[in-house]
Amino acid sequence: MAEKKQFIKDLNKETKVDDIFSVKFKKPVRKSKNGFMFDVRVGDKTGEIAVKYFGNTNEMAVRKVFDSIVPGGVLRVKGKAQEYNEILEIAINPDSGDMVQALAEGEYRLEDFVPRTEKDINQMMTQLNGYIKKVKDPKLLELLAYFFADEVFVEEFNKCPAAITHHCNWIGGLLEHTLDVTKLCDTMADMYPRMDRDLLLAGAILHDIGKVHEYTVTTNIDCTNEGRLRGHIIIGSEMISLAIRTIPEFPDNLRLKISHIILSSHGELEYGSPKEPSFPEAVAIAQADTMDSRIQEIVRAKQDARTEDEWAWNKELGSIYLR
Repeated sequence: MAEKKQFIKDLNKETKVDDIFSVKFKKPVRKSKNGFMFDVRVGDKTGEIAVKYFGNTNEMAVRKVFDSIVPGGVLRVKGKAQEYNEILEIAINPDSGDMVQALAEGEYRLEDFVPRTEKDINQMMTQLNGYIKKVKDPKLLELLAYFFADEVFVEEFNKCPAAITHHCNWIGGLLEHTLDVTKLCDTMADMYPRMDRDLLLAGAILHDIGKVHEYTVTTNIDCTNEGRLRGHIIIGSEMISLAIRTIPEFPDNLRLKISHIILSSHGELEYGSPKEPSFPEAVAIAQADTMDSRIQEIVRAKQDARTEDEWAWNKELGSIYLR
């Protein structure tokens, strides 16, 4: 089994690269100045980088290498890191002994390519079950049990990431994010006792449930076809509706409220919510969701900043103070 030693976050200009990386996607073969070339986007658990394969004039030989590369697979990449337009990439020149070579399944460790939560998944699940037990409404308890008493669902939920590139984009990320949002909502229930704690906790636990069908994990975190075409908000709302149909005499107004919480969980229409929050518990969940994801992103951006300056710039988060 190949042992990975070089990680993308540690690569610098002029670094000699000889290690394995997962394939994100590839771009078609095209003619270059000195022959034929193609690009591959590769990654590991620390980031992503472009690989540029500069072949010679033998187009068939270049295409043979290109065809051996499969998105989701793993490549051994031997070349040199360099900067082009101030962006780090790996250049492959086979005439100089460089190469890319596809590895077979079983020749690598999945954990080298997909990060895993630093927290204990079993402990987090125990905490989440503790919040489920705090729910007193019998119908909401039945709804939560429909999902979290199902061992197959719990296994999928526990390994699911919360995103592809943003907050909690790692195995266990959905559980971690859901638990954080639930904790925030439980605190808000103490601060604002007029809110319905049962509805608030159940909504927080279920707000991102559709992500179990939106994301898939191989050597990469990717979006399923259903996720791309429908999105986790719509998927989650439908999952809740189907579950409620199995629960006799589920109150119709409660059904509407839970569905609305899912549909408004991104807070604003421009952020992908089909509806904006229309009652206090929905507002609280949307705000907790935004708060957790925003803080997770800015903490990570601060940790990953590679500068000795006091400030770093992130194209999505803006200026970040590092001291």
